[in-house]
Amino acid sequence: MESYSEVRNKRDFFLFMLTAIFLGLYAGLYEPSFNNYLDDVFHISEVARGGLEFPRELPGFLVVFTAGLLIFLPDVRIAVAANLILATGLLGLGFLSPSFSWLVVWMITWSVGAHLYMPVESSIGVALSKPGQEGQTLGQLGAVKTAASLVGFLIVWLGFRYIDVQYTVIFALAGLCAIAASVCLLLMYPRQSTRKRQKLLFKKKYILFYWLNVLMGARKQVFLTFAPWVLIKIFEQPVTTFALLGIVGTVLGIPFRAILGRAIDRFGERLVIAAESILLVFVCLGYGFARELGLGNLAIWLVFACYIGDQLLFACNIARTTYLNKIADSPADLTPTLSMGITIDHLVSMSIPFFGGLLWAKFGYQSVFLVAAVIALINLLAALKIKGVRSVPDNTSATV
Repeated sequence: MESYSEVRNKRDFFLFMLTAIFLGLYAGLYEPSFNNYLDDVFHISEVARGGLEFPRELPGFLVVFTAGLLIFLPDVRIAVAANLILATGLLGLGFLSPSFSWLVVWMITWSVGAHLYMPVESSIGVALSKPGQEGQTLGQLGAVKTAASLVGFLIVWLGFRYIDVQYTVIFALAGLCAIAASVCLLLMYPRQSTRKRQKLLFKKKYILFYWLNVLMGARKQVFLTFAPWVLIKIFEQPVTTFALLGIVGTVLGIPFRAILGRAIDRFGERLVIAAESILLVFVCLGYGFARELGLGNLAIWLVFACYIGDQLLFACNIARTTYLNKIADSPADLTPTLSMGITIDHLVSMSIPFFGGLLWAKFGYQSVFLVAAVIALINLLAALKIKGVRSVPDNTSATV
């Protein structure tokens, strides 16, 4: 007969899966819509789009401090607060953005919630995993989240293509999904840590993890900022295109994330991150030079392929989490170190888009992707410095 603790753990895992479903649905609604929303409603330039990333990413830089304000709470309670803040930002974007200034206010609110949730999501997933199966568990959760986002992408595609849905409706639905995720998290058992968590944690031992986060921060802006902007400004693609690309990426992402999780457990983080880096070089070159290859009308399909490949490779970030879990001195180090990693990541990512926008305006969009390819090569060199390590067998004391 199962013990009460085992039953409770299974219940919490189920609730966390439901949380992933609601947040996947929110992502499927929000992600294909936001960039076109900026272009369709506010008509901003590439320089303004790059500059907008500074306030959008600033909460990510400050996450270690905002998480510190809630340090007295278990991780699931921090997660509840994060998703309620996220929902407030989404509803504000939908209904209370009469001007660009108000857009920035609600975008920052959304960003605070989204970034506050990032480290605790990984920490909760690791804490609910069996020893040695952290990659598999995070891969399963990612696959569920990806599958749920498919529904969101379909709603966006059908809505904009057939019934001329408004952006307010999309943001309202996304906000309701974040509220539903908060309810699921609220029902989870708030385990208390047996070890004192630190508000700030910077250890020399974790330098390589921090460096990988710096490079991740630089790399991710290509996908989040400039890759969609190439499709919107250079190839004049509507929101329905992003919904369709999201659908394709989601369908491929379901098995990809599950396979990725097993690959991390079997082959290790070094090989996975190195392979990601090599593939990213080709993705960046495809973004930047598809039109120069003499492909004619087929050039857009190469960019579509790069966009989908980029979307899939984003999942490789879980390898950084499992790597940290393996080298951590104690489970209590995990959440504050993940928070510090996100802060360092955003120190880079909130500044690079502005300079990328200036680079685009002065030398053309190709120059942005050449720089991104160089960053991918540096990421490869960092990945090769990862040493083989064993999983920490005891994660029972991690806070959830």
